[in-house]
Amino acid sequence: MSFHIRCGKIRAGGADIFYREAGREDAPVIVLFHGFPTASYMFSDLMPILAEKYHVIAPDYPGFGESEMVPRDKFAYTFDHLASVMDDFLTRMHVKKFAMYIFDYGAPIGMRIACKHPDRITAIISQNGNVYEEGLGEKWKARAAYRAHPTEELRESFKSAFRAPAVTAQYMGGEAEGSVLPDHYTLDLYYMSREGEDEIQSDLIYDYRTNVAFYPTFQKYLRTYQPPLLAIWGKNDVSFIPAGAKAFQKDLPNAVIRLLDAGHFALETHSREIGNKILQFLAKENI
Repeated sequence: MSFHIRCGKIRAGGADIFYREAGREDAPVIVLFHGFPTASYMFSDLMPILAEKYHVIAPDYPGFGESEMVPRDKFAYTFDHLASVMDDFLTRMHVKKFAMYIFDYGAPIGMRIACKHPDRITAIISQNGNVYEEGLGEKWKARAAYRAHPTEELRESFKSAFRAPAVTAQYMGGEAEGSVLPDHYTLDLYYMSREGEDEIQSDLIYDYRTNVAFYPTFQKYLRTYQPPLLAIWGKNDVSFIPAGAKAFQKDLPNAVIRLLDAGHFALETHSREIGNKILQFLAKENI
C-alpha cells in the first residue's frame, strides 16, 4: 500500500479548506490539528508513519497555510469559529469517528469539537497541546495582562510573534544545535508575511483568553468520558511546559504521559519516535 500524501480542498464553514490525507479510506481515522504559526505541512513526516494503519487527515484552518484567508470583515477569527469550521469540515469529509492529534492551537480547537461530539472521539494524542493552567509557561503572564487590558499598543507589540526571531526561536528552543532544518519555519514566515495575516493572527492572540476560560469545560469532558489519551510532549517547551502534560492524570488516571528531550515543535526532531508511540498506544487501545 502506498503511504503517499494526497491533498485537496473542500468548502466548509464559509471557507475553502485545504487538507492533506494519507492511508486507506476504509481505515480508522486520525485527524491532525496543527498549531501556530504553522499548518498541515508540519505533519509531513508523521503522516506516512500513521498511514501504515490509519486514514490520516490534516486540514489547514482558515487564514493558515493553503486554506482561504477570508477577509476579517466577513469572517470572525476566533477559536470558537475555527472549531465550528473544522466541525463542518469533518462532516463534509464524512468523518464520523476519529482519534485526534492536538498540538498548540489545535488543542482548544479539537477539544471544542470533542465537547460537542463526545461520541465521535476514539482517542486523543496531545503533543504540547495544553488544557490546564499548570501548563502555561511564563510568557503567558504578559499575554494575560494584555487580554485583561487590551490596547492598540500592546496589540502591535505582540505582532513580533509572527516575525523571524520569535518563529525560529519556537522551533529551535530546547533542541540540539543544528538538529532543526529550516524548511518548516521558513514556510511559516512566508505565510505569516502575507498581507493581512498579521491582523488575523492578532485577533487569535487576543481571543486565546477564551481558551483558558474553557479549560474547566475541557477538563469536565475528560473526567466524564474518559477518552484514551497519550500526552507526548517536548519537555523543553517554554510555551506549554511539562506540568500541562502531567496534569491530564488529574482527570484521566490512565492517561499515558511521555516526555521527550525536545522543544515545542517536537515533530521536527522526533517524528519517528512520536509516530511509533502513537501506533503502539492506539494498538493497545484496540483503535
